[in-house]
Amino acid sequence: MAVIKRSAKGVRRATKAYSRANKARKAKAKTSSLIDRAIGLLPFTDEHLHRIFLFIILGGVAAVAWFLASLAGLPALAQAHFAVIAYDAGFEVRHVRVSGVNRMNEQRVYERVLSQRDMPMPRVDLEAIRENLLELAWVKDARVSRQLPDLLVVDVVERQPHAVLRRPDRLMLIDVEGVELEPISSEAARDMLEISGPGASRQVEALELLMDAAPALRPQIVVAEWVGNRRWNLTFKTDQVLALPQGKDEAASALISFARLDGQNRLLGGQVETFDMRAPPRIYMRIPGRADQVLNEEDAS
Repeated sequence: MAVIKRSAKGVRRATKAYSRANKARKAKAKTSSLIDRAIGLLPFTDEHLHRIFLFIILGGVAAVAWFLASLAGLPALAQAHFAVIAYDAGFEVRHVRVSGVNRMNEQRVYERVLSQRDMPMPRVDLEAIRENLLELAWVKDARVSRQLPDLLVVDVVERQPHAVLRRPDRLMLIDVEGVELEPISSEAARDMLEISGPGASRQVEALELLMDAAPALRPQIVVAEWVGNRRWNLTFKTDQVLALPQGKDEAASALISFARLDGQNRLLGGQVETFDMRAPPRIYMRIPGRADQVLNEEDAS
């Protein structure tokens, strides 16, 4: 008689496999239930969700198609074709209108823009034109726009002349930022503030702040010399010179003190040739010929 032996180990293995499968089914059912409940909370119907998924899929396909087309150069080809169509339809640069030019040579603006003449409007690079105009010394800012079908409009913001910079060989008109605009004659610069000294053009804005500290003296100042790249000598209409200390605050304080003394004692227009305030709070005054006068008095005694 054959004897069949049953393995307890095989039964346990089968039981564990069944248990794992049962747990997996329950977990899947629970997960599906959670997803269904989450989707149910969204304010979309099944039809809306299908459309959203379809839109995402089509968007991805379109992005891939555009990337492949870009590699093949098709967008540039389409743009060129569009430009030709626009040109044939009369959308080309035939006229240029410039505004905002008062002091500079307007012809220099036209020279920078007229290179776009007869170009299809879609091909005109407005930003490149603007950058080209900003290279002109007089142009502080510029705006370039299209007016279809055939007009380019250029609005220029000019720099304002502020002072005259004395160079070794010529006088240069500059703005308040120290930007050199163009050469100027001595006759034309007669009533303008003259600035001199190495590096003086980089100190124009600082000089403006300094003179603002004593507005009553500003109309009297005709020359400002930047000395040793550290301080100012100011010359007044009376040809008298005021030597200021170095340092922004120190110079402003000295200038205010000098304005107060001038208001009390009328220093400007007097006999003093030079006022030296480089060692505040003291002020040293030099009168021409005074040293010789003192020596003669000593010899006479």
